Amino acid sequence: MRQRLVLLLLVALVIAILIVMTRQGGGTLPPLSNSDFSSLGYKIALLVFVSGAVLTLFRERLAEAIIAALLWVLVGLFLVVGYSYRLQLHDVADRVLVVLVPGHVFARGHEAEIYRSSSSSDFYIREVRVNGAPIPMVLDTGASTVVLTQDDAKAAGLPLAMLDYSVSIDTANGRTRAAPLKIKIIAIGDIEERTVDALVAQTGTLRTSLLGMSFLNRLQSWEVHGTHLVLHGYP
Repeated sequence: MRQRLVLLLLVALVIAILIVMTRQGGGTLPPLSNSDFSSLGYKIALLVFVSGAVLTLFRERLAEAIIAALLWVLVGLFLVVGYSYRLQLHDVADRVLVVLVPGHVFARGHEAEIYRSSSSSDFYIREVRVNGAPIPMVLDTGASTVVLTQDDAKAAGLPLAMLDYSVSIDTANGRTRAAPLKIKIIAIGDIEERTVDALVAQTGTLRTSLLGMSFLNRLQSWEVHGTHLVLHGYP
């Protein structure tokens, strides 16, 4: 009995929609074109077919069938909303990663944000691109230039065999020598700086590459607020 009642309600709904569609004037809905009418008719027919199939399959469990159908409707709506707001959700996910994963870069236009761990005094930036190669660096405002380790310089495709280690520098391991050169491009997010002065440290004298002032001075501005670093590049 309940199955017949639901089927009658579906048929009544279809008839009501068809009546509204055939109104050509004084209603609140505009008349539909032939293509719109065909599309809507196809969807209504599909709805009736699926409803009939559900009623047949769940003849003895109509309540469970209705609940299952509603759950699928909710899943569909969730997917549609998620797809519609995918760009905003991507920004939200990036911002959450910035907070949960110290060193992750949240890039938005010519601005980049990085958080550091509350237990660390250094900003560790995971996603610096040197000549296109991803190289992690530590922000070092005491370093006059960008300083690369041997391994990172090799990853960036720099000509190690042609370097002249003629510059004395101080590191955590003491005084050593480094080779001066210019890096074609350094990028963080959408911030890009070209022909940046840099040094390549000798093997075994530097654990992590340093993002120094030769890059920071190229920016429009940069600021530190506690555990929060913001870099502003030029448009």
